[in-house]
Amino acid sequence: MKRLSPLLARLRAMLPAGRPLVPVLRLHGAIGAVPLRGGGLSLQALEQAIGRAFAIKKAPAVALVINSPGGSPVQSSLIAARIRQLADEKEKPVLAFVEDVAASGGYWLALAADEIIVDRSSIIGSIGVVSAGFGFTEAIHKLGIERRVHTSGPKKALLDPFRPENEQDLLLLQEVQGDIFAAFKDEVRRRRGSKLEGDDEELFSGRIWTGERALERGLVDGIGDIRSVLRARFGPRVRMAQVNRQRSWLQRRLRFAGTETMAGELLAALEQRLLFNRFGL
Repeated sequence: MKRLSPLLARLRAMLPAGRPLVPVLRLHGAIGAVPLRGGGLSLQALEQAIGRAFAIKKAPAVALVINSPGGSPVQSSLIAARIRQLADEKEKPVLAFVEDVAASGGYWLALAADEIIVDRSSIIGSIGVVSAGFGFTEAIHKLGIERRVHTSGPKKALLDPFRPENEQDLLLLQEVQGDIFAAFKDEVRRRRGSKLEGDDEELFSGRIWTGERALERGLVDGIGDIRSVLRARFGPRVRMAQVNRQRSWLQRRLRFAGTETMAGELLAALEQRLLFNRFGL
């Protein structure tokens, strides 16, 4: 007989008669395994928590609480696909509740749900692909620095920030972005289908909407908050249990004392803050 993990055993023990329990999977922060951040949202970091969310047979639904400005399109796709696989396998409805923002890859995560519930002021959308960087060609010239790059392929140093942009590099970048953008649009159409209101030029322009305006365009299904919606659906005695494993005080202290430095933590926090700042948050 397979032994239950301590966390899953505690969750199942929280199932008194007449009190439905809804597992809550929290998806907070930038998407992608980023060094010095201790993870970020990635399938590897979340796979066990996703499994725990769908392991409670009597749970009437699984809730996602999303607050993400986006990040890696690959990890967005992998996480959403895993949630859908288990939802279909367990025949369990998934409800997504957006807090501040579900933009770009954050909205891709929300698409894994059967229903998307938002706050009136949530930021939704940013369906598109962006690539940003800096050019330092004039700076190194003024400093008298010579750039030396040796590659085994003519495209290996694509978009090197220390050399001028060229048309061929930009065409290759546009090709890659176009493929990723097409996959994103396909997922939106597949999951939202006939609910979408508006033309593609607007919906897939990369712009963002508040929760109310996103509802008008069929990008989400309703306005509300997790507690009110779950009580209305499953009764006033419904209970919620977060399935993400939390680090203990000792684990956090040991992590600081290990390979990740205070400077690294601050840089990672700054990077994530800048991602949220793109949406005025």
